[in-house]
Amino acid sequence: MHAETDFTAGVPRPGDLEAAWIHGSESAKHNTDPDIQVHAYDEHTFILRQNMAVNYEAPFMFLLFGHARAVLIDTGATVSADFFPLRRIVDGLMDAWLAAHPRVGYQLLVLHTHPHGDHVAGDAQFAGRPDTVLVDAARDSAWEFFGFTDNPDGGGGSDGGDGESDGGGTVESAHVDLGGRVLECWPSPGHHNAAVTFYDRYTGFLLTGDTVYPGRLYIQDWPAFVRTIDRLIGFCSTRPVTHVLGCHIEMSREPGVDYPIYTTYQPDEPPLQMSVDDLREIRRAIDEAGGRPGRHVSPGFILCVEGE
Repeated sequence: MHAETDFTAGVPRPGDLEAAWIHGSESAKHNTDPDIQVHAYDEHTFILRQNMAVNYEAPFMFLLFGHARAVLIDTGATVSADFFPLRRIVDGLMDAWLAAHPRVGYQLLVLHTHPHGDHVAGDAQFAGRPDTVLVDAARDSAWEFFGFTDNPDGGGGSDGGDGESDGGGTVESAHVDLGGRVLECWPSPGHHNAAVTFYDRYTGFLLTGDTVYPGRLYIQDWPAFVRTIDRLIGFCSTRPVTHVLGCHIEMSREPGVDYPIYTTYQPDEPPLQMSVDDLREIRRAIDEAGGRPGRHVSPGFILCVEGE
């Protein structure tokens, strides 16, 4: 039996993000990639990517293990377990983890970055799963779980959450305790009014869903998006953030050039991981865009601002 990992060391533990992500193929019919790619960042942290031949969105999902329970963040873009066997993959990873770290009563928590269909489609695969808490991504359900309120200066939170300062003022936040491994979570509207950001103290991951990623940042609510980016930057000034990880890759390695929507073959993708400096670049792009509707192109991302 392995020695218990100390998830509370205070300094993020480095892992492996040198992944060759599956990125589709010229012929979806002849695609030989797995339905779901699994990459182990470390023995307690897994990043999953859906096959583009199954769904062009090819979203990323995150499976994090603590001493008492694991959390799966997002459930992908396809309902069918035949084409997208997410539960089978997650069950297998949990079985392997528990074989190395035996314990009884181990649970699975399923959370989401936001309710868009390519992040929640696999939810039904976990309905009725034993020892599982599946939290609906809809704003009312998610807010109730986390303990968020409509007061941007309020406190509250699941599993001992409270209001905390992120360096830019008091920010409503929650703590989700996986058993020694604690995630900090807070509302992040702009792309969607129910969006949530997660910070994992153990890895230093800042999980930003569709708010920030190397691609088209679709902005539904401009003022809310600006506040969210400011909040992220302020938070990063108070915590060690190793990687900013969103849920898609849509850019190519050519600066400012994205793959068109519905693309199922992206052979020249940049890395998934972004940085705190990239957040600052987004803030500069915000100032340049000034909220004007349309596409505002930067080397590593594109602000797509909805019109009135």
